[in-house]
Amino acid sequence: MVDRVHQTKRPAGKSVRMLERVSGQFLAVVGLCLTLALPASANDWDALDQTGAVAIMRHALAPGTGDPADFELDDCSTQRTLSDAGRDQARRIGAAFRERGITFDRVLTSQWCRATETAELLDLGPVEGTPELNSFFRNQSVKDAQTRDLTKLIKDTDARLMMVTHQVNISALTGRFTQSGEVLVIRPTETGVEILGSILIAP
Repeated sequence: MVDRVHQTKRPAGKSVRMLERVSGQFLAVVGLCLTLALPASANDWDALDQTGAVAIMRHALAPGTGDPADFELDDCSTQRTLSDAGRDQARRIGAAFRERGITFDRVLTSQWCRATETAELLDLGPVEGTPELNSFFRNQSVKDAQTRDLTKLIKDTDARLMMVTHQVNISALTGRFTQSGEVLVIRPTETGVEILGSILIAP
């Protein structure tokens, strides 16, 4: 009888431990989902209040990599452009800044169509095409010189900037990979720039 009692209890103990493991896994998944679904207010908005802070943003969602072989700067039909989701993302990013009363003295953008359209859809001020922000994805030979020029541009202005550019440019400047539409809050230093925070409103 005792043996039978022990035999019936063992599976129960295993079931409890299995339930605990499953519950733990479920809670971990729920936690991850909640983290991924955090609202824009969870981002580093306060970083923009720091002295010397400027914003640099990877253009909104534009599926693909690089540009077609027949790329021409003045012809958007030859370029990779924003998707409808990317356009909506750009509008929501701009709205999030306006809702918080965050303004910029100048809005600078790469002359690539997907970056210019992103900057325009942000609706944060007049948009200025800026060669220092143009993509060098297809011409890495200008990477160092152009990054130096961009660093100088940032250091030489007292204005609060919003800059829209490309992943390769941001990586060269900051050492950080950015997602589509991600905004890094940065500040110039003696040797380059430092990252103060990040803002991401997913497409």
